[in-house]
Amino acid sequence: MHSNKHTNLPSAISFLIKNKALRIPHFKKYLTMRVLVTLALNMQSTIIYFWVYHLTNDVVQLGKLGLFEVIPAILCSLFSGHFVDIREKKGLILQCVIGYILLSAFFVFLSTPMFGKQASISTIINLVYAGIFIGGALRAFISPATFALMAGLLPRKYYANGTTWSSASWQIGFVAGRLLAGFMLVFGIAISLTATLLIQLGALAATIGIPRQAVVKKVKEPILKSLREGIKFVFSTQVILAALSLDMFAVLFGGATALLPAYAKDILHVGTIGFGWLCAAPGIGSVLTLGILSFLPLKNKPGIKLLGCIAGFGLSIIVFGISTCFMLSFFMLLVGGMFDAVSVVIRGTILQIYTPDKVRGRVAAVNTMFISSSNELGAVESGYTAKWMGMVPSVVFGGCMTLVVVGVTFLAAPMLRVLNLSGDDKAPEKV
Repeated sequence: MHSNKHTNLPSAISFLIKNKALRIPHFKKYLTMRVLVTLALNMQSTIIYFWVYHLTNDVVQLGKLGLFEVIPAILCSLFSGHFVDIREKKGLILQCVIGYILLSAFFVFLSTPMFGKQASISTIINLVYAGIFIGGALRAFISPATFALMAGLLPRKYYANGTTWSSASWQIGFVAGRLLAGFMLVFGIAISLTATLLIQLGALAATIGIPRQAVVKKVKEPILKSLREGIKFVFSTQVILAALSLDMFAVLFGGATALLPAYAKDILHVGTIGFGWLCAAPGIGSVLTLGILSFLPLKNKPGIKLLGCIAGFGLSIIVFGISTCFMLSFFMLLVGGMFDAVSVVIRGTILQIYTPDKVRGRVAAVNTMFISSSNELGAVESGYTAKWMGMVPSVVFGGCMTLVVVGVTFLAAPMLRVLNLSGDDKAPEKV
């Protein structure tokens, strides 16, 4: 008898059959680039947040870091999608990676003892803000370019599996970056930031190995008209708008991770290693979940699962906020990461399936404004509410607001409840 479960095949072959996207060599190069870029940026971000809090001992400064990154990310996202759609994606990503390398070298210089002896703390902080601002602008271009590039490397029928692996690669970089930052901080800020620079050089090599893709859209149009087309598509497609809004507000109000330097030092009383584990906990949970999802796709009622997981994320943030036990705090962050991973896969698959090729860059740019920027807006919200309300009340408040967002989305977006991710939909549902 023949089995359709591939139980008699070697495990490696069976793995590739179940994960067909990994059988495409160019897609594996894409994943390598994505892992290394994410690893370097998350490691660098973790180090900088720790560094700034170490210098200032002020939670508001953590919020300002998010503010200085989100402003250029949002402003540049208004037109970055237009350029992504009319430009070759691999070349644009390559330019952004080179920009990140130069920026990392700048941060290394700021952290050297030689510069530290000559500059005041306020000067260092202001220059860090300037670097963060530039990094936010780069992210506004690399995020939609990376999203659009994946669609050119995979057949449409592999989008769901490819999105799972793309999300997994991001989460692996997220986990490794946060955790490695915690361990590297033992050796000092300058050495830690130098390590991120070396990783980004590896990302450059991986990016060079990705083949150039044909530009789908070659007819030029006024940038304002192009921008309106992308925004109009998102706001007229209920499923995409609901998924983006749900995730944006959940991350905005549930952005407790921005306060981890303060939580580690002032509430949980752990050192740099403990801080690194706390930073890595959400990503560890995400990687575990994404590994499971690569074999057990989200086919049944994905919209309901999305709402349930965001609610679970909110509850985990509430428990984390009131915890004074390191292990419980770590576990709640891990569980929150597991819930978040499901929402990442569902949202990413929605975007890939429901977005026409000609507007992928612009839709991804809107996604950057909604989702990527919500992390930094969450840092701003967390920093200032922690100053006004206290750290614990601000985190609990954020978790409660996340639950409110889930309830509102459940009532306002009925199409999300009957969501289909098969990829067979002929057209997205309109509002």
